[in-house]
Amino acid sequence: MPADLAVIGLGPLGLPLAQAAVAAGIPTVGYKTGPEPGSLSPAELRRMLSGGFRHAAGPSELGRVRTAVICAPTPRSADGGLDLSQVEAAARTLAARLRPHTTVILESPVYPGTTEEFLRPLLEEGSRLRAGRDFHLAYSPSRVDPGNRDFTPANTPKVIGGLTPACTESAAAFYGRLSDKVVRARGTREAETVQLLETNYRHVNIALVNEMAVLCNDLGVDVWDVIRCAETKPFGFQAFRPGPGVGGHTVPQDLTGRAGRGLRMVELAQQVNSRMPRYVVQRAATLLNEHGKSARGARVLLLGVTYKPDLADQQATPAQEIAFRLMELGAAVSYHDPHIPSWSILDRPVPRADSLYETAAEADLTILLQNHRTYDLQGLSVKAQLLLDTRGTTPTGAAHRL
Repeated sequence: MPADLAVIGLGPLGLPLAQAAVAAGIPTVGYKTGPEPGSLSPAELRRMLSGGFRHAAGPSELGRVRTAVICAPTPRSADGGLDLSQVEAAARTLAARLRPHTTVILESPVYPGTTEEFLRPLLEEGSRLRAGRDFHLAYSPSRVDPGNRDFTPANTPKVIGGLTPACTESAAAFYGRLSDKVVRARGTREAETVQLLETNYRHVNIALVNEMAVLCNDLGVDVWDVIRCAETKPFGFQAFRPGPGVGGHTVPQDLTGRAGRGLRMVELAQQVNSRMPRYVVQRAATLLNEHGKSARGARVLLLGVTYKPDLADQQATPAQEIAFRLMELGAAVSYHDPHIPSWSILDRPVPRADSLYETAAEADLTILLQNHRTYDLQGLSVKAQLLLDTRGTTPTGAAHRL
């Protein structure tokens, strides 16, 4: 059966979209833009395949669908901006096969103006078709939250902004098959800026609570109790929690040099969050010193090296920098993670703890970086000689908390 939808880019954004489309009964074909680590379990992938999902045999299949959604990753480039090279490659591949009346939607995180100023010319040049007249073009910010069981594509409102009103309605008709609520933005730039605001909101608020964690530690205040109490306020407050750093696939954007001015608060948030791995290592060294040990030669066990709990995704995980800095101090670093069978830092394999409790008992310091639900934190707090909890999930008094 011919596919109705092509998802271009099968990483953390594309795979969940394809999964939702298949669940909604939409014949879907997936097209890879590069080596993209997926965020679905083998069982979920099997269900998708049994539901009719298939990988494209070649780029020619992109010209046989009614809707094509570009979900190519846009990682941070060497100059600190967004790398649009995979979006460009996807656009050129699609453009060469694009047929009239197709709806093309971009979901990749991009700068405001990218859909109209960057994607549109690529598609029009390669297809000899005109956006808004011969094919529909729209932007929709991805709202994927891997591992979140409460919010799915069905109950998460979908924002859409088209090049023209007709483009918006065509994209809305597609997403209306996946989501209970479709929100129409005025255009592509507004929809792109929604993504910008949502991403920066997360990073700025995490930075605020990370600074509060450092301040509270200096003051001898329990930041976790502060947050617990503050989140009882029914208005004007949303609880964020500190951690060893910020991972994930969404890159904060301050737009410096693009809009005539930058977003100063976002720039500061990036600075605060990027300092957290160093702060964790500093706290680790201080704890060791307080217990008569030096970081040099200390056996340090890292628990959970993914960027999010209960997932195997390591994109921008702060565990990488923390492990590297501990090694620089001369510590003997090992790790445990039920989702990561092997792990390396700068091509140097890190020993994996086969017996979690025995290794924690032997280690001079155990650092909880990610609170996977399989961890028995009460048991670990008893076994570990010294435990630093960067997630605030251990029982009160059972560990030193960030």
